[in-house]
Amino acid sequence: MDVKINDITESERELEATLKYDEFKDQLESEVKKQAKKIQIPGFRKGKVPIAMIKKMYGDSLEYEASEKIANKQFWEISKEKEIAPIGQPVLSDIKFKPGEDLYFKVKFEVYPTIEVKDYKGLDIEIPDFKVKDEDVEKEITHIKKSNAKKEKADKVDGLDHFIDVEILRVNDDGTPYKNAKSETIQIDLSNDNVQKEIIENSKDKKVGDKFKFSFKDERNIKNSKGEEEKITENFIYEAEIKDINKSILPDLDEELVKKITKEKVSNEQELREEIRKDISAYFEQQEKEFLQNKLISTIVEKNEFVPPATIVDNYLENLINHEEEHAKKEGVKNFNREEAAKKLQKSAEYQVKWHMIKSEIEKKENIVIDEEDLKKLAEKDTAKTGITVDKLLNYYKSSNYSEKLKEEKLLDFLKENNNIKKVEPKELFKNDQEESK
Repeated sequence: MDVKINDITESERELEATLKYDEFKDQLESEVKKQAKKIQIPGFRKGKVPIAMIKKMYGDSLEYEASEKIANKQFWEISKEKEIAPIGQPVLSDIKFKPGEDLYFKVKFEVYPTIEVKDYKGLDIEIPDFKVKDEDVEKEITHIKKSNAKKEKADKVDGLDHFIDVEILRVNDDGTPYKNAKSETIQIDLSNDNVQKEIIENSKDKKVGDKFKFSFKDERNIKNSKGEEEKITENFIYEAEIKDINKSILPDLDEELVKKITKEKVSNEQELREEIRKDISAYFEQQEKEFLQNKLISTIVEKNEFVPPATIVDNYLENLINHEEEHAKKEGVKNFNREEAAKKLQKSAEYQVKWHMIKSEIEKKENIVIDEEDLKKLAEKDTAKTGITVDKLLNYYKSSNYSEKLKEEKLLDFLKENNNIKKVEPKELFKNDQEESK
């Protein structure tokens, strides 16, 4: 038997084999007899039909069917002999056979790729240097005040500290109602940074019953008749009639309000500002941590490009789609499109599978493991927080496969220590990222 194994990609292989007729003749006859026993012809008991009659009726079809079974069986025997571990379902991609002649066949299959990981140390990684600014604290103070503000009626709109209730209706350029348009009443907080300047300018000095117009452009991508994406722009014009005007009266940050909003954690404005600064700082630290982790992973994946096994990617993709579908159901979405979801999530599935494989190889190469001692140290640390005994925590960590999570954290700590992390002004960093992505 001649056997050849061809590498297609890092994870795809193709086994090509030729069996001499004498090597599989006995197997072929045995398979044909097995199939003949299943055939029933009127006038004969099942399994007692003469082979000569069966061949006359079915021709060589039984031998062709038997040759496929032999090819599949031979593939697994060769795999065992050559210590090949296929993943997923191998596919018989080609077979050539004529009765009395040699059997030639090809089988495509996937294996777990051997990855020689590189370029995961000594990398220059830039992350945003988020710093708490006075205006960040001031914005939060303003938000607190607005959340606890009182409202009083106003005669007209004469400042950004006003709320206006308006009935809006979409109209055409000439002011006539847009086809099938329905009016709706909304409240607009003029102090909100997201409110259009046109609304602020056109509503100025208006009173209850007065009307004003505003517009906005909606730009979006749609698929044309050829299935290609094209950008369209639609102009929306609205007429708004003011139904009510209220002025927002912001409270003083006195002791009573500070204690109320902090549940008596602090008692004056200065302490409140300090707490807000700490909270924002903690949030920024978490953002930097997540950014660094994502940047490290994406950079290492880019530098270790390979084709992941389609079988594993498909399985991971199916899990992502199922998760997305469950989320859609909770959100009340009907007619969830699994095909569209698959297109959207395909790259993410490939990326996650790549990182999982690269991560495993780095852990092996750098001997990053979690042993009994690591779990015990964690249990001793957590027992003070939880009040649960060390033994119970240790048993929980073992049963919940917590060691995998710890190993990943240990790997990320290793990567942080072995790469050059540089903090950069956020605006400059994101500007560079945008230019690189173009």
